Amino acid sequence: IAASLADAGFRVLRPQPRGIGRSTGPWQGVTLDDLAADIAAVIERDNHGPAFVVGHAFGNRVARMLATARPDLVRAVSLVAANVGHNPSPPDVRAAIRTSADTSASDDERVKAMQFVFFAPGSDARVWLKGWYPEVLAAQRIAGDLTSRKIDYAAGRAPVLIIQPSHDPLAPVEDAEEYRRALGDRVTVVVIPNSAHAVIVEQPLAVSGALIDYARKLWPSKPK
Repeated sequence: IAASLADAGFRVLRPQPRGIGRSTGPWQGVTLDDLAADIAAVIERDNHGPAFVVGHAFGNRVARMLATARPDLVRAVSLVAANVGHNPSPPDVRAAIRTSADTSASDDERVKAMQFVFFAPGSDARVWLKGWYPEVLAAQRIAGDLTSRKIDYAAGRAPVLIIQPSHDPLAPVEDAEEYRRALGDRVTVVVIPNSAHAVIVEQPLAVSGALIDYARKLWPSKPK
């Protein structure tokens, strides 16, 4: 997806969360505001003006918090496979996420959990068996729970593109439509068929296309 955006003429920044790759930093007592400040630092360091901030899954709340706390740095946000409601995920969904990230569980157990919570029917959940960071996942959940969803709910006043999977138990289509009704014309919803929470690996070309189309409206001078 990043390569597709770059090929379309856009500058792409990919900051990693604390604890992944070469990104470091404490997690004790960290809130959503702290994580948004991490992204703000990256945008300020790059010094290319307000950014189109894309947040997938938990990252959608970081994007919304950033737009709330630092509107000067955000041209628009895209919420990809985002739980945009006021309530946390149901207990069975959270349990499946924990099993998915539990590298001590069997591959079969993890694939079954991932298929339920992340992938649409017909998709192969095995592509997500590797690349998990359980400590980061747990810390992000705590950071999210420490911050009321009412604070970041509206993403400040930024334009919002919701890239909505067609089959996502964490982020139902109905919630995206309710979000659009609540916030009005500044919200655009694009539904991606045959996808769920793992839409970025299930339908990367569709996600890239939606982001590029929207970004070109933000910056009409970009090449076609």
